[in-house]
This record gives sequence, structure tokens and C-alpha cells, in this order.
Amino acid sequence: MARIVCDLLIRGGQLIDGSGAPRVDADIAVSAGRIVAIGERLAVDAARTIDAHGLVVAPGFIDIKTHSDFTLPINPRAESKVRQGVTTEIIGHCGFSVAPCLPDKVALLRDYLSPSAPWLPFRTLDFATYMDSFPATAVNAGMLVGHNTLRLMTMGMAERAPSDAEMGNMIALLREALKAGALGLSSGLFTAPGSYAKAAELHRLGDVLRAEGAAYFTHLRDESNQVLAALDEAIAFAQACQVHVQVVHFKCSGIDNWGKTQTALARLDEARGRGLQIDCDAYPYTAGSNPLKNILPQWVQSGGVDAMIERLRGSATRERMRRDLAEHGLNNWGRIESWDAVRVSISPNLPQHSGQTIAQIAQARGVDPVDALCDYLIDDKGATRVLVTSIAEDDVRTLIRSPVALVGSDGNCVADYGIVSQGMPHPRFYGTFPRVIGHYVKGEQLIPLESAIHKMTGGTAKALGITDRGLLKEGWCADIALFEPDAFIDRATYEAPHRYPAGERTTVIVNGEVVIDNTRHTGALPGKVLRRALHQAANTA
Repeated sequence: MARIVCDLLIRGGQLIDGSGAPRVDADIAVSAGRIVAIGERLAVDAARTIDAHGLVVAPGFIDIKTHSDFTLPINPRAESKVRQGVTTEIIGHCGFSVAPCLPDKVALLRDYLSPSAPWLPFRTLDFATYMDSFPATAVNAGMLVGHNTLRLMTMGMAERAPSDAEMGNMIALLREALKAGALGLSSGLFTAPGSYAKAAELHRLGDVLRAEGAAYFTHLRDESNQVLAALDEAIAFAQACQVHVQVVHFKCSGIDNWGKTQTALARLDEARGRGLQIDCDAYPYTAGSNPLKNILPQWVQSGGVDAMIERLRGSATRERMRRDLAEHGLNNWGRIESWDAVRVSISPNLPQHSGQTIAQIAQARGVDPVDALCDYLIDDKGATRVLVTSIAEDDVRTLIRSPVALVGSDGNCVADYGIVSQGMPHPRFYGTFPRVIGHYVKGEQLIPLESAIHKMTGGTAKALGITDRGLLKEGWCADIALFEPDAFIDRATYEAPHRYPAGERTTVIVNGEVVIDNTRHTGALPGKVLRRALHQAANTA
């Protein structure tokens, strides 16, 4: 039998193929960016052989929920993600995308996204150009077009339903993005202007998604006191539009809502039992992250950043905010135990306060926490980003145990150097995937490693409609993660977030090229832009 000639041979690893099947001992041969053979003791001549004895060999992790569109152009090495084993990121979530950006709306989009993308340059950009000109990166990237961005481009921050002409403009921009290869539409119904959209508007856009074979990714309208009603809205969208719906970074936030996760998962199961295509994903932490302005009542945010800042100066605004916050809790987050639960993460204009809580800032200034919050937002020009501890650990465990809840970081790719090392980001930026493996699989033994890998790879690829990634399979793209199962664990914390995972032998391969070689970044940038291509195996460009 003729020997296989290949570029790379991974010899002697424990293969977990991403399907949920038990691990097996086998070799993998890679050539021209694809897996060409899998088997025991392959007879192969390889340009390079990696000794994988003692390592798990898995598909590269697919991070289904990220905002790395804000950092990949600045950090193309994708340090914090690829070192976790991530080989693909899905970007443009929560209704926020940097394209399309119309000529007279550049400043509007820049100001709107300033808390999330403070260092990213903005320019006039249609979606096709955005995808075509995306820089070379270490990881693959699949793009979504944001509903909030479409609304901004069409009708600014107007708090009303779109006119027929405006609806037509949004539909046209959506179609252009989908024709360019966007995977689908994202919505952020928790904050303006996405929160102003009613079902009729969203369903009109959903009809376009159905016609183009694209998907819908939604940050629910409420993840706290009305979380079950908001989930029902997403299920109704799936029913009306007959497209795949992904409920992103699912949570039941706020102390009044702890324990509702089981009920929510049962509703998703019931919907799938009726034939609807709907999934969810979650991150393995009890704190989330958001622009500070977004936790304020929506009436405070109305009209955009400048209007909000002017409104915050008034004593009447602050008194009304106190009443609303006392009665309802934080917008989209619910009631928290104290203002120590809200911690400054990134503060472009007041970086010295990163890591401090609102309670600590208020105490230092000798003022009420609401006054401290308002004054801080004014001084930081509305650009502050915070961490909010509002999720029950038992609910996190419930989602980890669920066979259908996928894993997504909701994090940016950053690094421990350069401009993206500023501030105190959420530790999930550095630790989501090894935390699931090291803490919840190995430490708490909630689920088998094979199940966890499936929730990060094969299950995710199926939800996304990606047909040649997410499994270790002959003919499929060679996105592969190798790690020591007993050593691979997160090291990033809320106090020290810029820390890469533990594990001395971690190796990550993207499209057949070694990017992380025994924890060392090689500098390779082999990532591809993933484009939607229905019923085709070759879905990359």
C-alpha cells in the first residue's frame, strides 16, 4: 500500500472528534489545509510530525458569540482566543456591526459603538467591501450584520416604527450584506435603537433571512425580569419566519430570576419538538459585560450619547433613575446585591479607575452611587464598559449540563500587550473554553469531556450551518486543537484578566497551519473569512 505524503502528521493523540462520540487513539494526516487521513499508526511521510501522546486532539473550538470585529483588525494574531484553542469566531453580534457604514453616518456609528470599540477606526464601508478587505488574521471569522446598525444607518436613534421607505432601506442593506456572504442578522433588542423595533419590523427582516437561507442571532429583549417573555418572542420569530434562531449568551440575570434557567431550557426543548430551529449558547461565568450606559433605564439612553450625557446632568433625571433602579433593577440585568456587583472594565478617558466598582468610586468621591455613576459616565463621555455580577452559579452549571446549550465567550480577542491590553476586560476573553474543560469537566465533573467538546465544535457548526468545520473528519478543514487534558485550565480572573490558559503543550492549527506551537504563537495568520454558502462543503473565501 502506497504511503501517504502530507504536510503534517499528528501522531498518537486521543481523538475527540466533536460529534460527542467516545475518544479514540488515532493519528491525523493533514495536507493543503484539510484532513486527508485518520487512523491508527498511519503510514505517512510528513513534512512535520507532532507527537500528541498524552494530548487530546479535538476540532478547533468555534466561538459562536464574540465581538472580535472590534479588535481583530488591531490584534490579528487573536492572542487571547487562539491560545484557548479557538480557530473560528462569529462576529457582529447583539445588533452591533461595523458595516454597513454609510458616508454621512460614520460619526454616528463611531459614537454609538465607542464603549465597545474605543480604538477601532471607522470609515464608509459597504458589507461586501468589509468582508473582502478584512485583514489577515490567525483565526477564521464569520460575519453577521447588526439590526441596530441597519436602524442607525436608516433612521438614526428615532424611537418609532420605520416608514415604508425606511423599512425598504433596511431590507436593501440586509440583502446586500447577505449577498456578500454574511451568515445572518444579529439583533440587540435590549438597548436603543434595537429596543424600539416591534415584531412586525423584525419579521419583515426575517422574511429576507428565510429567502436567502440565512440565520437570526438575538440578544433577547430582556435577560432579567421578563426573560421568559423575551424567550417566547424569539421562539415566535422562529415560528413566523422559519429560520434558524440562535439565542446568544443566554442567562437569567438578577437575583429575582435565579433558577429560571430550567424553565427556559424546557421551553426551547418544546419549541424544537415542534420542529423549530432554535438554539442557545452561554458563557461559564456569573458576571456579564456591557457598556455602562446600557444598564441605565432606556428612557435615559434615548436620543444617543450626547443627549444621554446632557440628561444625566440633571437632578430630576437622577431622582427618577433612583426610583426606577430601586423598583426594577438594572436595565436588562435585574436587581443586583449591591453596587459592588458593577465593576469598571474599560474606561478610555479614565483608565485609572479600571477594576474599581461603582460602590468604591462612590465612596471615594463621598457621593451616592447613582450620582457617582452619572458623573462617571459624563466624565468618560459615555464610553465606559463594566462587568456586572448578576448570574447564579447554579444556573451556569445547568447550562453546562444541558446537551443543547452551546459555548460562546461573548468576548473580544485581546492580548497582554499593545492597545488591546488596556483596562480590565472580562476574564472570559482569555478563559472561556479552558474554563469549561478545566473547571466544569475536570474539576466539577458535570459532563464528560466528549460532551463539552461537542458543545464547542460539532454542535456549534451544526447550529451555524457550517458543513466542513467542527469535526475531525477526512476531507474537512484542518482546524485542530491539541491540549493536555489534566493541565488545560483558565488562569484569567476578574482581578487579573490578562492571563493566558495553563498547559505547556497546547498547539492550535488553523486551516492546516500551526498558529500556536507548544503555547508559542508562530505569527501565522491563516484564518479565512467564512461566507454563507447553502448546501455546499466549500464555504470559505
